[in-house]
Amino acid sequence: VYFNEASGGRFVPRAVLMDLEPGTMDSVRSGPYGQIFRPDNFVFGQSGAGNNWAKGHYTEGAELIDSVLDVVRKEAENCDCLQGFQVCHSLGGGTGSGMGTLLISKIREEYPDRMMLTFSVFPSPKVSDTVVEPYNGTVSVHQLVENADECMVLDNEALYDICFRTLKLATPTFGDLNHLISATMSGVTCCLRFPGQLNSDLRKLAVNLIPFPRLHFFMVGFAPLTSRGSQQYRALTVPELTQQMWDAKNMMAAS
Repeated sequence: VYFNEASGGRFVPRAVLMDLEPGTMDSVRSGPYGQIFRPDNFVFGQSGAGNNWAKGHYTEGAELIDSVLDVVRKEAENCDCLQGFQVCHSLGGGTGSGMGTLLISKIREEYPDRMMLTFSVFPSPKVSDTVVEPYNGTVSVHQLVENADECMVLDNEALYDICFRTLKLATPTFGDLNHLISATMSGVTCCLRFPGQLNSDLRKLAVNLIPFPRLHFFMVGFAPLTSRGSQQYRALTVPELTQQMWDAKNMMAAS
């Protein structure tokens, strides 16, 4: 269950949003979905991590982590039967990589028997903001190997390729990339949110997908992907859909 029911039939996401600078939080708050989140669940610092993993993990992030854990604890205590945690972060910057992995390790200490699923946006050389992305990514992967149970690998290069080649978008925005990621996340968590026989919880998903405990990095494919203009003219058959699903062009991580 991803939502709590509030008064008046409103549903509030069981989400904790954290960052080391207030700017992104303000844009979420003022955006179209800002009102659905609990105001107490926005936790942010003032200084930012400056694309520095150590700042996120050891200095700025370490100062904020207790406030984040308090909010996580409150959400966990409201659960009848806590199954696990789902973390969305990027590994290229300082906050998502440094503080993200710090949060994962702290949650692992506090809830050792709960599942940890991450959606991690890995850095890629073709779509790069900063020169230190490879360092941030490398030190974060070590933490993910040790402390995460399932890790969905995403990267912007593959997402841009999908936007250009498959969706035929001339100038993809981050909104388009986020739409792809949200469709993928929705597909992956579908088995947790609706009744079914296979992979009905995070643990069963891990049992069926992971051959060795440390080998838990998954490449996610999504189908059907068609450009907006051609959707009405296509009727996919089962073999075509299966073919698309395993096609490298439909993978959310560049191989």
